[in-house]
Amino acid sequence: MGAKARLLGEKAIDGVRTVTFNAAESPLGWLFARGLVTQRQFDAGERLRTDWERAQLAPRVTMSWDAAPVSRGARGGSGSEPDLGGAQIDAKRRFDAALVAAGPGLSDILWRIVCAGEGMRDAETALGWPARAGKLVLTLALDRVADYYRVR
Repeated sequence: MGAKARLLGEKAIDGVRTVTFNAAESPLGWLFARGLVTQRQFDAGERLRTDWERAQLAPRVTMSWDAAPVSRGARGGSGSEPDLGGAQIDAKRRFDAALVAAGPGLSDILWRIVCAGEGMRDAETALGWPARAGKLVLTLALDRVADYYRVR
């Protein structure tokens, strides 16, 4: 078993080896654990994902229990714009700039793997790419994002 494999446990039962693994591990973490992306690329991807989460760009999956918007006029209307914090705005700007730095065509696979958590096969299929093309494009995109974030 490789030293980089992040296994939670291992045991042998009647000569059959069973392995417990962390199903919540990200696709980028899976690639890193198997030596398919470098430490620099992994760190850049994690910085991008952190900015994506801080900017709260993920779709909501539950009910929003915020107060109902107050109408502007007597007959309804929409409430004021959402009050975004400075850290959230900065994270959104960094995220958008990092995707621009990755470039068109490269940012698609980057977002799917790093932020949305899609597996490589699913991302390649969704983009209409041949098998094993995604890894090459992802590493190029991660290198550009590492340059943007100045990851050494």
